[in-house]
Amino acid sequence: MNKLDKNASARGPLFRPLRDERRVVRVELDGETVMAGERETVASLLLGSVAPERYRRSAASGLPRAPLCMMGVCFECLVEIDGQTNQQGCLVRVRDGMRIRRQIPEAGRS
Repeated sequence: MNKLDKNASARGPLFRPLRDERRVVRVELDGETVMAGERETVASLLLGSVAPERYRRSAASGLPRAPLCMMGVCFECLVEIDGQTNQQGCLVRVRDGMRIRRQIPEAGRS
């Protein structure tokens, strides 16, 4: 098995940056401090930090949801940002001190 196959089978984050030449900011993700590139979107930060099936869960069905279009059309990237729910993570760039919470019904939060 080559390195690419090994990473794909681990079911880890879907995306990762190729280079890290940007200014880093601190954001809070589900109560934990994480570092992010200042030009990164909230959706890309989450896709690089959690497995896609753990991005969020639908409030109606409880099924896993994750970003699809990354341009604000599909609404699959909804998260809570600084206390405001249902924010489109693909349209919002991270900023220092931002508080992000995945929208997962409390019973299933992981």
